[in-house]
Amino acid sequence: MDLVIGIDIGGTKTKIGLVDKSGDCKDYLFFRTKDYELLDDFLDKIKHSVDELTRKQKGSLNLIGCGIGAPNASSRSGTIENAANLKWKGSVPILEKLKQRIDLPMRIMNDASAAALGEMLFGNAKGMSDFIAITLGTGLGSGIVANGQLIEGYDGFAGELGHIDMTLGDGRLTGLNVKGGLEAYVSATGLKRTILYMMSKYMVDSRFRSIAYNDLHGEDITKAAEEGDEIAIKAFDYTAKIFGLALANFTAFTQPQAFFLTGGLVNSGKWILDPLERYFEECLLDVYKGKVKILMSGLPEKTTAICGAAALIWEKHR
Repeated sequence: MDLVIGIDIGGTKTKIGLVDKSGDCKDYLFFRTKDYELLDDFLDKIKHSVDELTRKQKGSLNLIGCGIGAPNASSRSGTIENAANLKWKGSVPILEKLKQRIDLPMRIMNDASAAALGEMLFGNAKGMSDFIAITLGTGLGSGIVANGQLIEGYDGFAGELGHIDMTLGDGRLTGLNVKGGLEAYVSATGLKRTILYMMSKYMVDSRFRSIAYNDLHGEDITKAAEEGDEIAIKAFDYTAKIFGLALANFTAFTQPQAFFLTGGLVNSGKWILDPLERYFEECLLDVYKGKVKILMSGLPEKTTAICGAAALIWEKHR
């Protein structure tokens, strides 16, 4: 059986899986990224994890490559550059060092760009030549496909839409210290920050007035909205308004057929998606109205990032 190793390096967890040509993840595991202070120890853990997964497979196994998705990863140089949520700073030669441990063809790319490629090969973007994939987790990541090609940029860092300033430099800081950057508002973390903002702006009762920030979780905000909590509903509306304007702006420079959304914030369902659709259509230029869809990812939620990473290799073996 031909399989590809897909590795998703996140600030909290690193996920590793074995993915076949159809995008089916046969098996996967994960470990905490933050448990490894030293890069070499982290890469040794990846090697041991890959060995563990391959030992569990039955029958003949042919590994044809290894794809890696990571924040601030350059597809051109094979490095991770100053990632805000990783412990290893500066220019990290991760591809070079991992090849010393795993002797396979290997590619690395920004995690959201890899997710876009996975959506095109295995998900709901099959047959589309123009779309943008957006991941809504701790931050906001994005991968842009135009004219059937993933936009990588001059040295592989294209698509950092989460750090586009939405407030003219007078707003919240993103993980890369951009004032007013989109991800500081539209992300799981951004939604929590908006809850605090709404409680300072409005005096209405809310369950959140007795909950500490670090004890606040996205599913709590969704549940509160379902129960009619006005602060939760206002927070979702505020988030959707900023997001709708941002998507309308993004539409103007590539005119995608669709935006594909994935990540924890999407699990809030109608509370974020219904106002998002409304604000998006309101903000679009007339020439684009009714032409651009907002859709959900077609990849399994638990293995979306793994499949995206594996797509970096499967793209070359279609």
